[in-house]
Amino acid sequence: MRTLYLECKMGAAGDMLMAALYELLPDQASFMEMMNHLIPGVRVTARRGITCGIAGTHMEVDIRGLQEDSCDLADGCLNNLLHEHEHQHEHEHEHEHEHEHEHEHEHQHEHEHTHTHHHTAPSDIAEILEHLNMPEKVRRNAQAVYHRIAEAESLAHGVPVTQVHFHEVGALDAIIDVTGVCLAMELLLPDAVHVSPVHLGSGHVRCAHGVMPVPAPATAFLLKGIPCYSGEINGELCTPTGAALLAHFGEQFGPMPVMIPEKVGYGVGKKEFPAANCVRAFLGQSGDPAQAGIVELCCHIDDMTAEALSFASDRLMSRGALDVSAAPITMKKGRPGVSLTILCRTADEERMAQAVLEETTSNGVRARRCAKYILVPSLRTAQTTYGPIRIKCADGMGIHREKPEYEDVASAAKKSGLPFQQVWNDIVRQL
Repeated sequence: MRTLYLECKMGAAGDMLMAALYELLPDQASFMEMMNHLIPGVRVTARRGITCGIAGTHMEVDIRGLQEDSCDLADGCLNNLLHEHEHQHEHEHEHEHEHEHEHEHEHQHEHEHTHTHHHTAPSDIAEILEHLNMPEKVRRNAQAVYHRIAEAESLAHGVPVTQVHFHEVGALDAIIDVTGVCLAMELLLPDAVHVSPVHLGSGHVRCAHGVMPVPAPATAFLLKGIPCYSGEINGELCTPTGAALLAHFGEQFGPMPVMIPEKVGYGVGKKEFPAANCVRAFLGQSGDPAQAGIVELCCHIDDMTAEALSFASDRLMSRGALDVSAAPITMKKGRPGVSLTILCRTADEERMAQAVLEETTSNGVRARRCAKYILVPSLRTAQTTYGPIRIKCADGMGIHREKPEYEDVASAAKKSGLPFQQVWNDIVRQL
């Protein structure tokens, strides 16, 4: 089984996870090309990073010349910070300094484009993600990650999800981090994702809401059910974005499984700590690739329109389903109905069952755990007369299959003005 293990001994942030997975990719150039055509004015650069003598990659997100930063507070400085806040209100000199900061802040928003300043509500973030130039599964995973963040922020601040304001979580650099991790996962296509217990750090962190304990409240909600611990490192090691990504993609949490590593990636953070500040990602083989576990959820529905079922299916995919299918059936008393089947990871069984009950009119969901025989998937990029085209491959049991990625072929057909089937046949011949 193609297994990915994420070691989070120094927590996890979106940029660190993206950098660690980036080091595992066979075609890093194509990844960077896609990332740098997401949002105008936003540039992603993979730079060499060093932490405690360990070389890795640091992902730098530049938003029209500006970068997002967070501020950890050293032990014992919380009272000083509160006193400093009072001092600012009492002295005219500090008030002038505060005014200059506000001016710079307005200037920053002017250069970051309206996305950073205005797109802070969940609906606005969803709008940005919906129109990203990415494969559909990448967009759905990114939407599911932000759905988790919105729910956690809602619980943390005691407001409805519709009234959540993301602040730094909703910044463009966080959208880039989330999308980058979702794209890397789609390119790597692991059969299983294991995550170590997560180191949270300690102390306090300064954010848009003020000074908060580590882990921040939203991070704490996102890590429910996930093994984690607080060590001697002072600072925020696990961010809300990192926690949401681990909660979404992680299937099992604990020690590293018995596996044969083939690649190791190091995602280096920008902060300096006494210990190596990095996320390690191991990619290799574990167990029997023919025995992958999966959960099949099923319900029968006879009181939803086709449009409502289509909408529910899209929502279930965005909330983490691996696949959704519907088949016509005849129910009792000859009534026509639909058998709705949802596939999900074993770790997501309860959460997805609740999602089915929320998104459909069904009052019950059947669940069964299945073993499946699979061909190990992989992805490569081929150069064709239509430009670079991603090729989906599958191998195992003496079988090899490959076919062009539909969305790449569709994009090439639109650009060339040719029929889809003609472009598809041309690419297959060139392969």
